[in-house]
Amino acid sequence: MTRRLLFCCLAVLAVMASPAAAQEPLRIIPIVNDRQVLVSFEFEDAFTDEVRELIESGLPTTFAYDLELRMPARVWVDRTIATAAVTVTVQYDNLTRRYSLTRTVDGRVEDAVITERAEEVRSWLTAVHRLPLCSTAKLERNREYYVRVSGRQRPQRSLFPLDLAGTINGQAKFTFIP
Repeated sequence: MTRRLLFCCLAVLAVMASPAAAQEPLRIIPIVNDRQVLVSFEFEDAFTDEVRELIESGLPTTFAYDLELRMPARVWVDRTIATAAVTVTVQYDNLTRRYSLTRTVDGRVEDAVITERAEEVRSWLTAVHRLPLCSTAKLERNREYYVRVSGRQRPQRSLFPLDLAGTINGQAKFTFIP
């Protein structure tokens, strides 16, 4: 019983001590046009001084985001319409003072650049613009949907391996009206 109590106390301390506990939620903007659902999201507060130091040490740093388009259900679990996994990895080269950035969507490399600008690194890691999530043919007319985004950073900032506070979460609702 005392081990369980000690574990619970450590878990609460990890959540309270984590920088993510004080962060604001993601800003998510679902865009529905004639043919598809596009999602833009941004989380500027995720790029902290600690993250910048980690990147500039030369350690590859990855921000991973999982997106879900869901339809609320009245009785059962909400139905998942579409998913996407976005990862952005940065590697800093101390000799050339350049950042190598790679963005993958569902395991496929979508874009890769090399830059010297830290502002561009910040933008790449914390924002995704107009990501195609699914076709509107999968949606029902006049129904409410929501996009949920959860993100995490690797390597973890916390010393506790079960620290869930390092996860960024947010969601945005919309009604599909063709």
